[in-house]
Amino acid sequence: MASDKKIILITGGNTGLGYEAVKALYQTDIPYEIIIGCRTVSKGETAIEALKKETPQSPSSLSTLPVDLNSDESLEKAVETLTAKYGRLDVLINNGGGSFDTEIAEGRMSLREGFNATWDTNVTGTHVLTTLSVPLLLKSSDPRLMFITSGTSSMTESESVANANLLRINASPAAGWPKEAFKLALTGYRSAKTGLNMLMREWARILKNDGVKVWAISPGFLATGLTGAGADRLRQMGALEPYIGGQFIRDVVQGTRDHDSGKIIRRNMIQPY
Repeated sequence: MASDKKIILITGGNTGLGYEAVKALYQTDIPYEIIIGCRTVSKGETAIEALKKETPQSPSSLSTLPVDLNSDESLEKAVETLTAKYGRLDVLINNGGGSFDTEIAEGRMSLREGFNATWDTNVTGTHVLTTLSVPLLLKSSDPRLMFITSGTSSMTESESVANANLLRINASPAAGWPKEAFKLALTGYRSAKTGLNMLMREWARILKNDGVKVWAISPGFLATGLTGAGADRLRQMGALEPYIGGQFIRDVVQGTRDHDSGKIIRRNMIQPY
């Protein structure tokens, strides 16, 4: 069934930053078909109920789609569903991801298990879904492809301790082995998001002559549940409210950063590689 509304798929859209991006889009006057990609459909439906309570009237439509970034079968079925129902995709927001460094540090995953899970979820699964979705994006009159990255992924800034946040993630521990585990170890997550940045650059290159606008979006230090540290603790460390990141993603969907296509973007600047 064709739709006059722009069709947007956002993975991991039922919680955290993804939920805030869905909400920001749903609260605008522009009509969208917003599809919440989630591993558990019931969680997506719960998110939709909450969104409709917060915003009783909207020109946009909300629906869920099973999307498991760790399963090729799930991703293939998701794209088959989109193809049959809409025949195109205007915006793919690759927001789904995860951090497993805490699982490693606390012994719930081995180092190999945690690293593999981090890369499989953040990079490999995202690459598979994007590859499968390209034919649908190319049927859009204004195709947009977004990868949600992290401010911690900048290799240039990994040498800096110029502010409290950079000091927290870049300071070196005392000499000796074993090292005392950092309370917010991010080694796997940072590595994967840096890999995701290169994945974005590759897709920007591959799709340049097809008119697809591509970005890696660095939403800032937000008080989400991603690190497992808890939102309140993150706020104490200077984290911003997640809705700020959601509104940033909405703005990119609506064209405010078209001139920065192919870049890693923050709200007020280009993020250094």
